[in-house]
Amino acid sequence: MDKLKIAGGYPLKGTIRVSGAKNSAVALIPATILADSPVTIEGLPDISDVGLLKGLLEEIGGDVQFTDGEMTIDPRSMVSMPLPNGKVKRLRASYYLMGAMLGRFKKAVIGLPGGCYLGPRPIDQHIKGFEALGAHVTNEQGAIYLRADELRGARIYLDVVSVGATINIMLAAVRAKGQTIIENAAKEPEIIDVATLLTNMGAKIKGAGTDVIRIDGVEKLSGCRHTIIPDRIEAGTFIIMAAAVGEGVLIDNVIPQHLESLIAKLREMGVNVETRDDQIFVSPGDRLKAVDIKTLVYPGFATDLQQPFTAFLTKATGSSVVTDTIYGARFKHIDELRRMNANIKVEGRSAIITGPVQLQGAKVKASDLRAGAALVIAGLMAEGITEITGVDHIDRGYSHLEDKLSGLGATIWREEMTEEELEQLKSS
Repeated sequence: MDKLKIAGGYPLKGTIRVSGAKNSAVALIPATILADSPVTIEGLPDISDVGLLKGLLEEIGGDVQFTDGEMTIDPRSMVSMPLPNGKVKRLRASYYLMGAMLGRFKKAVIGLPGGCYLGPRPIDQHIKGFEALGAHVTNEQGAIYLRADELRGARIYLDVVSVGATINIMLAAVRAKGQTIIENAAKEPEIIDVATLLTNMGAKIKGAGTDVIRIDGVEKLSGCRHTIIPDRIEAGTFIIMAAAVGEGVLIDNVIPQHLESLIAKLREMGVNVETRDDQIFVSPGDRLKAVDIKTLVYPGFATDLQQPFTAFLTKATGSSVVTDTIYGARFKHIDELRRMNANIKVEGRSAIITGPVQLQGAKVKASDLRAGAALVIAGLMAEGITEITGVDHIDRGYSHLEDKLSGLGATIWREEMTEEELEQLKSS
């Protein structure tokens, strides 16, 4: 297992390219199960979650080729093999296998999902949708069993806005008989991306990106070629890095409209942000002002950018309040930032950051993916060396992060952890 080391104080300058969207990739790859011929997805990020999904599709009989960001999946030999544990336990988005396998095989056995622990993230809305479509769902010995004689379209109202449930119900409904209407659907760009792939495969979907999605079931879906959208969370992370320690950074391969809430807050703080067709240029402001943010479902401020933004706010003058309405447990990075001299306190679902302070390098641990990104930003801002363990979390969502940041002038590298360090990490 590796640790990441960063020598702070080196300014970033130049161009950095954003990879394909992780949150799309983990749904697009399972969606290919529904096709009756090969599907090719271009622009996939080289991250561990994509590798895990490739392995899972191969476990159920798929022929999967993955080279230079392009994955071709031949689903014709796939079978409804139970996937009760193993790779499933390491991947939060493994739940998309439920909808895809239910849609194709009318049955599935999938272990309860893993990934980053951010407090309770129940899949009750997913199950509600599957049952409305005619599936019988049970939880047996830590795995979800789904069985249906046939799937029939239904009107489904989501009690909470859920990206995962919206996509999962879409996956099951595209091959159901009749029309399915999903009300109070999530609107994230990744949902539109998945709907675009399914439509290219022959599905009939209207309203993706709005709060009402209508799906007319079809008997078969065919292979196609699809290009994934850029990762708005990776782009946002790079934008925050550029605002924190940049001397003029161009973020390439980005859709600025996906980041309007972040850009608005940065401009409110005094950061110079210039948007172009598929690029964003960021240069530092003279004096950063404290701001308050509240995470909301899209198009509001993304919860996945809350942790990176919290690290950046330690540079702002005054007190900022960050409230996470999506995941109340998403403040595990705060204790680590405090180790680095941050002045932050947590009250319920809010963190109060008082600045500016000069962060100091320290030994810290990434508890989840976006906490890891926050600590990388903190390390870039800090005086001295920052050492980050839990790098496996970062690798779930950021492709070739050290190479990209080194290209901008950062001093960042990996080292293998010693046996003693591994034992300390396990016991912490």
